[in-house]
Amino acid sequence: MGQKVNPNGFRIGFTRTWPSMWFAGKARYRKLLLDDLCIRRFLQKRLKEAGVSLIEIERTKKVSVIIHTSKPGVIIGKQGAAIEELRHILEKEFGGIFAVEIQEVRNPDADAEVVAETIQGQIARRMPYRRAVKMALEKAMQAGAVGVKVLVSGRLNGAEIARSDLFKEGNVPLQTLRANVQFARRHAVTKFGTIGVQVWIHKGMVFKNIRHLHTSSLPSHA
Repeated sequence: MGQKVNPNGFRIGFTRTWPSMWFAGKARYRKLLLDDLCIRRFLQKRLKEAGVSLIEIERTKKVSVIIHTSKPGVIIGKQGAAIEELRHILEKEFGGIFAVEIQEVRNPDADAEVVAETIQGQIARRMPYRRAVKMALEKAMQAGAVGVKVLVSGRLNGAEIARSDLFKEGNVPLQTLRANVQFARRHAVTKFGTIGVQVWIHKGMVFKNIRHLHTSSLPSHA
């Protein structure tokens, strides 16, 4: 039933690892888990224009937040002023000592989170959804993706009855665990209602454990 689950969680332990790296006993586990969720929601809301792909959190004596983004300059700011301000805000909002690290997404056109965010923004700005999706599909395939699938759902083009429209290019295996498949989900708010956008991007097969597959180079295909 691979097609019924989130492809990211389905591959944890095989080709992906947990986005939160820490250990806690029963007494603190619930609090730290909720803190991680709140930190991610806070950063995604604050950095919604920065092309954020993934937020990793590691806890030791301090909280290390690793932000994978396609626009590192937006987060870092001039001479690092913006990232230092962000660190102070995190410490004020959530307490503790924070360290913020930025890692650039090398190929944003083939990153599911960035592609989904781009399509969401274009639909919210009233671009026809077919044009937005087809442009994203073309760019992803040109960037080296093996396959791309996009599902758009809702009152498309202002229709009275909600429906779904599926677009697909190439091969996207959902049940092959060694397939490096990224998945992302976004919601675009329009005057007709909410439009759901789901994106699957297949980057090729993985035959060894790679921690950060989303930042690794895409394999070359003849």
